[in-house]
Amino acid sequence: MADYSFGGTDEENAELKKLNEEVLDDVDSFEKWEKFLRAAEALEGGLNRNSNPQSISATRDIYDRFLAKFPLLFGYWKKYADLEFSIAGTEAAELVYERGVASITNSVDLWTNYCSFKVETSHDPEVIRELFERGATSVGLDFLAHPFWDKYLEFEERLETSERIFGILDRVVHVPMHQYARYFERYRQLAQSRPLQELLPAETLEQFLSDVKRDGFDAEHDIEREMRTRIDSFHLEIFQRTQTETTKRWTYESEIKRPYFHVTEIDEMQLANWRKYLDFEEVEGDYIRTTFLYERCLVTCALYDEFWLRYARWMLAQTNKEEEVRNIYQRASMVYVPISRPKVRLQYAYFEESCDRVELAKDIHQSILTIVPGNIETIVSLANMCRRHGGLDAAVQVYKEQIDSQECDIYAKSWLVGEWARLLWKIKGSTEEARQVYQKNQQYYLDSRSFWINYLQFELEQPTSADTESVQYERIKNVHDGIRKESRLPPDLIKELSCYYLVYLLERGTKEAAKEYMTIDREVNGPFSVRTVAKEKLAEDGNVATTERRMALENGHPGVEVNEAAIRRGENPYTKYYQQQGENPAGSGTVSLPPLP
Repeated sequence: MADYSFGGTDEENAELKKLNEEVLDDVDSFEKWEKFLRAAEALEGGLNRNSNPQSISATRDIYDRFLAKFPLLFGYWKKYADLEFSIAGTEAAELVYERGVASITNSVDLWTNYCSFKVETSHDPEVIRELFERGATSVGLDFLAHPFWDKYLEFEERLETSERIFGILDRVVHVPMHQYARYFERYRQLAQSRPLQELLPAETLEQFLSDVKRDGFDAEHDIEREMRTRIDSFHLEIFQRTQTETTKRWTYESEIKRPYFHVTEIDEMQLANWRKYLDFEEVEGDYIRTTFLYERCLVTCALYDEFWLRYARWMLAQTNKEEEVRNIYQRASMVYVPISRPKVRLQYAYFEESCDRVELAKDIHQSILTIVPGNIETIVSLANMCRRHGGLDAAVQVYKEQIDSQECDIYAKSWLVGEWARLLWKIKGSTEEARQVYQKNQQYYLDSRSFWINYLQFELEQPTSADTESVQYERIKNVHDGIRKESRLPPDLIKELSCYYLVYLLERGTKEAAKEYMTIDREVNGPFSVRTVAKEKLAEDGNVATTERRMALENGHPGVEVNEAAIRRGENPYTKYYQQQGENPAGSGTVSLPPLP
């Protein structure tokens, strides 16, 4: 990319190269993308059909990349279409609009802009009308669809097609929306001058006519007058139903403060409102309206896997909707939900597995690990899937491959060792094999929280009897000694784990347990001056006397022993001190302690 030219002046090209590098370094930063796009738009003072082809090509490429990353930003599709119109004309702009409405199908603004563009650039009413009908299918039920319907009505008014205008209004008056009353007033007014045949469906009209004649109206003009009166009452009932449905939804609609997509977070009140609104439509039971609301919600909340999962689960409960469910998972996984949150992708894998597409389900797992190597949740899920379809050995193989992988960090490996042992213990039923996994790997994970937590928990949970308790005691004691004397865990965690061992001694120990209890209690809960093991570990030479000497020099505090040779080797004399005090000078992450029995 360093040799690539974006066009424009040398200064503009250099700036675009710099911005491109910034975007590549942080592909999720909307601000950097937007700055990059603005700089491209400003090439040569604004692009037109006479601009440098290289500048035009570069700007198109940047727009394509930007909208592939953020396809729900309808305003940028409009800007891109306008740019193409100024550069290459109508057909190029239409292609951009088509891509836009395919990416954000339910955008009232984008469909309105597209139809307006078509009205201004096409001379074929049927082609324009076909586009409006596509838009009506996509956005006609939106609570704020009035700009689109107004544009459609305006188009038909230009052509003076009163029957089509009335037909549009006849559809709109049934839709709960913000400006429903305005459309009904116009509909009611036009109905007075339209033929009776246009006012009602044929069967309903026939029934009305039969009722009027049965009520004694014989003269033609009396029949028509009575028919129009009754039809008007019928239309008023439609209005009242629409009004009722609008009022039901008004509570939720009035709370939607951001009906469009943006990368910034949505506050919890907005999320709660969407949840309640979806609850409402689901209870109402109209499939079309419910799916439409889900699609609206997933524009605003596209980055929230909660709503994608909810949509997929609701759709799965409908009859014969397997492909629709698959489409929901694919959109969430491939475009919207960040891969750093793999839950929705794993759920997609389980869905495909349930459809007997096991290899595809495994491929989904592998695709996650390609982008996020060492993701524990995904590895465990893959191992469990391999066990379900290939047996225990297949699952163990997954863990071995990941533990041997250079792309998997030490934290993840230590966790996977615990999962491997748990598999042998819980699934295979081989406690001894699980224990061997812990024993053989102990030396590699001396500073791993998860390893020692899982190891201690494993031994504490083993069932015993009066005959085997003494053997199990030695095993548990050995693990605890490893935690206190060999591990490089922070003092607070050692103290926490030791508390579980102390409880074990009191609840399951022998008559000599109290002596050991008092010794360990002194070591982990007493002042530093009486913690023999801690002083041994803190001393560079492993000698208690070394630490006591430093304490004497530092008024009772162990201080830091400065080793000139170590400093010359580039070692930090404070690192070990911080580690022993439970702090992490490198700022790396930690694992929370799970509850132990």
